[in-house]
Amino acid sequence: MAEGQVILKSEYEIMKMAEAGKYNALFFRELGQYIQAGLSTMDLENFACAFCDKHGLFPTFKAEPRYHWALCVSINEEVVHGIPSKQKIIQDGDIVSVDIGVTLDGYIGDSCYTYMVGNVSPQAKKLCGATREALDKAIKIIRPGATIGDIGHAIQSHVEPLGFSVVREYVGHGVGTRMHEPPSVPHYGRAGEGLVLQEGMV
Repeated sequence: MAEGQVILKSEYEIMKMAEAGKYNALFFRELGQYIQAGLSTMDLENFACAFCDKHGLFPTFKAEPRYHWALCVSINEEVVHGIPSKQKIIQDGDIVSVDIGVTLDGYIGDSCYTYMVGNVSPQAKKLCGATREALDKAIKIIRPGATIGDIGHAIQSHVEPLGFSVVREYVGHGVGTRMHEPPSVPHYGRAGEGLVLQEGMV
């Protein structure tokens, strides 16, 4: 992702993004009641489109060039950006990562949640636990004056001793009225290095 000027958000803009984010959270709760082995990833896509229609949301990913779906759905070893398909059937024991963006009044909520479907292996449970713990650790250090390197370091230093690695080809990103805004946020890094965080960054 090309870097550019980081856009600091006003209190109003952050409030509007929080409203969109509440719909992200509601979607993941409702999808958790629906997702099960035997469904296709296109079934999840159809569920997401119906959810957006019901709540007056625009499925943000459909605004991306050459992408026509509301979701990215990635199963097991797939790393983000899995395209929904009628042929891709969820199996008992799969871990399924579902990524959605919703736009409300021009402001975007964007997040991903991983579901453990049925009888998941101990290693898969360990992976999901480690990634959730890494997320929590990263969130705790985010504040004005911290750096992008602090975030990546918090994630990397937690998962690697547990036997896992971080993906370096893809990064987190800012969001606002566009799907991908600066800055890029790698899941690895050195503490104290990189862009210094400021109030208003989202």
